[in-house]
Amino acid sequence: MRTPRIKRATVPATPLARTRRARKIAGQLALEFPDAVCELDFTTPLDLAVATILSAQCTDVRVNMVTPALFAKYPAAADYAGADRAELEEMIRTTGFFRNKANSIIGLGRDVVERFGGVLPGTLEDLVTLPGIGRKTANVILGNAFGVPGITVDTHLGRLVRRWGLTTETDAVKVEFELNAMIPPADWTMFSHQAIYHGRRVCHAKKPACGACFIADLCPSYGAGPVEPALAAQLVAGPERPHLLALVGLADET
Repeated sequence: MRTPRIKRATVPATPLARTRRARKIAGQLALEFPDAVCELDFTTPLDLAVATILSAQCTDVRVNMVTPALFAKYPAAADYAGADRAELEEMIRTTGFFRNKANSIIGLGRDVVERFGGVLPGTLEDLVTLPGIGRKTANVILGNAFGVPGITVDTHLGRLVRRWGLTTETDAVKVEFELNAMIPPADWTMFSHQAIYHGRRVCHAKKPACGACFIADLCPSYGAGPVEPALAAQLVAGPERPHLLALVGLADET
């Protein structure tokens, strides 16, 4: 297959240029992943808070294997507050850092019971005061459990926006504030989901699938991974793979 010639995009030089680039990329992401969702399974806001704590340094797939039994045993904040530490640690052991996570989850349950009447609060200001919940986790909870838009700057999104030349910041809060100024608030949550999907399926950390990327013509980092389409196509992952390859005119041959 002949490698298509893609002119590498320049890094946008002004705030207006970055905003225009960000919105173009957001439009492309919406075509790639129109049905993107939070990949942590949950039913209640409390479930999502616990799942997000467990997701630190762990895959969503692994967390989703652990949480059904956990949510069944601890359906309310009071249940976490009164949990037997050894039993809780054993249930979450496979997510890694299980002792610290157990501390956070038990502390979360106690604070929610003592300070919020057993109901997880629905504001950023309150959420970030709870054990195990920082700004990133709070935005996940708000965007997905309460319908309050927020940009979640995880490792995938942070990597991508730097590759796209939208920011040079490495601090997650600074990145969030910069993106807030570029992306319409109503799109914050979906932009986060779609960028994270793109990072997990196409724009991998070590070897991005540049030659099979729908956003290649907007990316100043084009060429960081293989540009030959057949090679790049082998790197595209996830259930959306046939759709992602079709968008760039490639067939799914697996």
